[in-house]
Amino acid sequence: MGEAIRNRYDFVVLFDVENGNPNGDPDNGNAPRVDLDTGHGIVTDVCLKRKIRNYVETVKEEPGYQIYIKEGTPLNVKDAGAFAELSIDEKKIPALKKEDPELDRKIRDFMCSRFFDIRAFGAVMTTFVKANLNCGQVRGPVQFGFARSVDPIVPQSLTITRVAITTEKDAEKKKTEMGRKEIVPYGLYRAEGFVSANLARKVTGFSEEDAELLWEAILNMFEHDRSAARGKMAVRELIIFKHDSELGNAPAHKLFDAVKVNKKEAGMQPRCYGDYEVTVCEEQIPEGVTCIRKN
Repeated sequence: MGEAIRNRYDFVVLFDVENGNPNGDPDNGNAPRVDLDTGHGIVTDVCLKRKIRNYVETVKEEPGYQIYIKEGTPLNVKDAGAFAELSIDEKKIPALKKEDPELDRKIRDFMCSRFFDIRAFGAVMTTFVKANLNCGQVRGPVQFGFARSVDPIVPQSLTITRVAITTEKDAEKKKTEMGRKEIVPYGLYRAEGFVSANLARKVTGFSEEDAELLWEAILNMFEHDRSAARGKMAVRELIIFKHDSELGNAPAHKLFDAVKVNKKEAGMQPRCYGDYEVTVCEEQIPEGVTCIRKN
């Protein structure tokens, strides 16, 4: 997997949605998530990490890039795979830990070397937690905050009809059925994230190769995840702040403040990315931090 990263990173992701639902709330009829106080749209970190996992699984079908959190495979099956590969008898773990003080580290390192998303995001591995192994909870170096729309959004609930009737009994009474579709006509969202070189070195071994794959996955996270429900979604820009040191050369919030996203015309209702102007105030970026813009 390569050597662990030596530089801290902070980053800003700008993505937009047109006539789609970027992240429905199942507790609210799957309507787009909204901050009720301000009307700004919200996309959870879990949603964004799912897209990254899906992209990595699609493009990296090779050892070391498996995905731990995925549909269709119970986690304990993957945990058991570590015991099998390392020839560990789960019933004898207390005795094995006395014989080998490095047992926790060996299991953790094995899981990190096999699964990209554990190296990046960390994981809670219940099998190991129940076995009183300290490696059951791995804190990952890559963390996302919730994405938030730059401006308030105006979600719409549209009525739709379908000619495919569910049951024969219903088909005797009607020719169509009604449904609803929840959309955001347009919204530009901003997410902020962090990559800790310190945690990468001490815990998961997240490498420069992994970081490049992460940037690639972020830029393309909607390209292989199309659906009618999500409409047209695209990552418009990824702004990366690379620090010269492991612990960083500036607070993350000051770097994020240097990224300005403003409407080109005040008072207008944005309907496309071209209605915005994105600037990075270079004078706010201190020495020891390099700004890299990808789109």
